[in-house]
Amino acid sequence: MPTTALRRTQRPGKRRNLAVTPGPATPDPRTPATPRTTYKVTGVRVLRSEWAKFWSLRSTWITLGVAVVLLILFGAIAAYTYSPDAVATSGPPGPGSSDGDSDAVSLALTGVSFAQLAIGVLGVLLSAGEYSTGMIRSTLAAVPRRLPVLWSKAAVIGPIALVLTTIGALAAFQLGTPGLDGEKIALSLGDDGVLRGLAGAGVYLGLVAVFGVALGVLIRSSAGAIAALVGVLLILPGLASLLPDSWYDTLSPYFPSNAGSAVYALHESSDALSPGAGLAVFVGWVALTLAGAAFRLVRTDA
Repeated sequence: MPTTALRRTQRPGKRRNLAVTPGPATPDPRTPATPRTTYKVTGVRVLRSEWAKFWSLRSTWITLGVAVVLLILFGAIAAYTYSPDAVATSGPPGPGSSDGDSDAVSLALTGVSFAQLAIGVLGVLLSAGEYSTGMIRSTLAAVPRRLPVLWSKAAVIGPIALVLTTIGALAAFQLGTPGLDGEKIALSLGDDGVLRGLAGAGVYLGLVAVFGVALGVLIRSSAGAIAALVGVLLILPGLASLLPDSWYDTLSPYFPSNAGSAVYALHESSDALSPGAGLAVFVGWVALTLAGAAFRLVRTDA
């Protein structure tokens, strides 16, 4: 069978350089493999993650600012528009009244009713917002034990709300002091119970923020959790007034907002809890909601 010889022709005076591409090197079995870095999920790392998420939200800055501004603004307005005759006919404008008389602390804390909504809504957005966007799946994939996520969210927002609103309450009191100059109800920071009442407002609002986080995880809907927050803090005491007087007088002090208002009241009212008892009752409400949120977080899928 004839064979055909193939000739490679090239121009004279030129040489072809054939580049040889080396193949993958065979690993030497005697060379130890580089160990891969593994990161363990710890409570501190989960807390740092939630801290970063909290401050990266635009709603955080807006809502915190609104809460503090409302607290200061309404407190200062109440102090500068105070009139003993108007209070005698219509009742005191804020909590902490005793025997029909208002006081400088209750006037300074008039804005608590509005600030609690802003702070509570922020807590709801911090937790339920992840369910709305679907980001909660990534969060729980990174933290399979789940519960550290809930505790970290509460641990982030609670102290921040406490510090900022306490500063706001102090500012409202100080700004309103000149407006009450010469009035019988005028007080200074050094008077009995004043600092305790102003700090109590911060403690209450910090717990409201944690309450919002718990409601968000429990209900898993921003709109639903905000509606529940407003209903529990504002609407429930009004609806309870439809109960028979004997029932209302017994149950009313234990409603969340009424127990919370006792925490920062300057004077203990005859139909309200003491500051310590009010704090214990409101902490119980928050703990109960957190327990329900933790149970649902662990037992059900995102």
